Amino acid sequence: MKFVNYIIVFISVFVALGVITAHFFPTSNNFSLAIIPGLTFLLGIAWLFVRKQLYQNIFFGIIAYFCFFVIGYFNYQIRLPPFQPKHYSHIISAEQVSLLQLKITEVLKPDSYNHKYISEVKAVDGTSTSGKILLSIGKNSFSEKFTIDNILVVCSSLKNIRKPLNPYSFDYSKYLKTLSVYDQIRVWNTQVYSLTQGNPTLRGRAERFRNFLLTKLQKTSFGKDEHAIVQALILGQKKEISKELYSDYAAAGAVHILAVSGLHVGILFFIFSFLLKPLKRLPQGNLIQSLALVLCLWGFAFTTGLSPSVTRAVTMFSFFAFAKSINRETNSINTLFLSLLMLLIVNPRWLFHVGFQLSYLAVLSILLIQPKLRTFYRPRFYIDKMFWDIFTVSIAAQLGILPLSIYYFHQFPGLFFITNLVVLPVLGILLGIGVLVVFLAALELLPEWISVTYNFLISRLNQFITWVANQERFLFENIHFSEGKLIGSYLLLITLVILWKRFNYEKLVLGFASLSLLIGIFIWDKRNASETEFVIFHKSRKSLMGYKKAEKFLLFRRNSGTYKNAVPIKGYRIARQIDNISEENILSVLKYKQQTILVLDSLGVYPKLSKAIVVLTQSPKVNLERLIDSLKPRIIIADGSNYLSYISRWRRTCQQKKLPFHHTGKEGAYVKN
Repeated sequence: MKFVNYIIVFISVFVALGVITAHFFPTSNNFSLAIIPGLTFLLGIAWLFVRKQLYQNIFFGIIAYFCFFVIGYFNYQIRLPPFQPKHYSHIISAEQVSLLQLKITEVLKPDSYNHKYISEVKAVDGTSTSGKILLSIGKNSFSEKFTIDNILVVCSSLKNIRKPLNPYSFDYSKYLKTLSVYDQIRVWNTQVYSLTQGNPTLRGRAERFRNFLLTKLQKTSFGKDEHAIVQALILGQKKEISKELYSDYAAAGAVHILAVSGLHVGILFFIFSFLLKPLKRLPQGNLIQSLALVLCLWGFAFTTGLSPSVTRAVTMFSFFAFAKSINRETNSINTLFLSLLMLLIVNPRWLFHVGFQLSYLAVLSILLIQPKLRTFYRPRFYIDKMFWDIFTVSIAAQLGILPLSIYYFHQFPGLFFITNLVVLPVLGILLGIGVLVVFLAALELLPEWISVTYNFLISRLNQFITWVANQERFLFENIHFSEGKLIGSYLLLITLVILWKRFNYEKLVLGFASLSLLIGIFIWDKRNASETEFVIFHKSRKSLMGYKKAEKFLLFRRNSGTYKNAVPIKGYRIARQIDNISEENILSVLKYKQQTILVLDSLGVYPKLSKAIVVLTQSPKVNLERLIDSLKPRIIIADGSNYLSYISRWRRTCQQKKLPFHHTGKEGAYVKN
């Protein structure tokens, strides 16, 4: 086995640990800037003592790795708004109306009402600034869509990006922070004073080139679903994929092929390597082939709009390409961690992107596990060797990303290996032909027979994916997986890989210890799930509330529809490990732990129950002052089914009566333990 440079591995790990620490435990002062010179001085002193020794002592190693930990911490912290002198947050505060000059840097997927963009704040009231915000523009305001490098001058106020209103719902604000976005604005056409084209950036040119290719593809004879898949596979544009087709790919365990990332770049890496193999015959052929290979990969990244996921993947495989060219005795793990180190230095926030985590874990698992799996069977022929390699690669990659996939997506496709056995060989063909199709379509030289053949291949792929997705008994959904289970699973996986590589008593004990820890985490999570609580959820124009006891949940709703898989309920049900859920119509009086809960509907009729929790639903026409004087309630709660004008009036009344008031649309869901 080639040499593994553990120094590179440890340096990358300690830099990553520094980034993680800064993310969860940021400081209010820039102490890391002051500590680096001191650590450097100590490192220099330690080196003077150990420079003539064959093996450095532990003191030198501790200082060295702690330096890299601080570098990771500092590299993350200096990118936070408090440590950027020109950040817009130092000039403008929330709700303050200002004149903002914005430059669009990324186009996001629109929602039902708005086009969405990430924009750089270039100036506030004429003062030069920096920093990114989320820009939402009403769809009815502009017929045209903006693109990267457009500059807008708008008059608006910043608003905080709200936390989720329901427990265990997706935190969009947390996700945007990994993109360095902390605030948002929403504007209409009357608030946009000017629109110009800014200085072109490389990302902007790439986006315009991709839009040009998308326009050319529109003229081809592909079917609707086939056209959407071609755009996703080759150009990284997923917006036109229907929800049904996307759900089928997710259920079949093939959703990763719809997002251009490490898998696509890896396949193209091998395709381009094969096509460029004749260059090796030239003087300095290895170097020339590597340079040509890197140029081809970055050319592909340019056609996809230089999205962050593709840029990271191409950077990683560029390291592999140059590692092959220098003909040094090295190891792929060294190259992998060297690329990781570089990307963390360039942008430490990438560490918290799901795609980044999955890509590196998948490649690392393949490098560590797949060679061992291959030894279980020695194929004699090319065909069975190809399918055995695909199978072992799929198993190795899935083992590496399985805990993380369940943690993020709460499902596991049981037929993933069948999907990959079919999809991976076909994906190589589809990518190779797809690049040719896009190139010919851009030149308007695409023959009809190639278009028809490619459309046929894509349609057959979609049919196979739909068939696999319909095997519902092999799809395991709604799996609870906490952070503790995630960490425990990877500790167990690491110890098993170590034990697999070289079996001995000490490693066996370590494996049993990791297994015991994971079992203990499962028991602890199950114990926490046994708690009881009453929840009033927030859902616009709906009333949803429920009572949880152990693994059972009784959901109260206003009509006969089912809501167990609705957005606020599903996340709560998974996180709280609820196995049994039943639904009933909302009663006017509920009991919870000797506490009376009085629910008023649109009629506003209520019984004489004192010291109750009063829940207002469906905008009841009630004299709240009289109700408060009569019932002496503990708290007034208004859910998302009420008119906002009513809620404002009720809030003022409660303030005058000095009574607690809770609006689920502002304070979030009401949870009573």
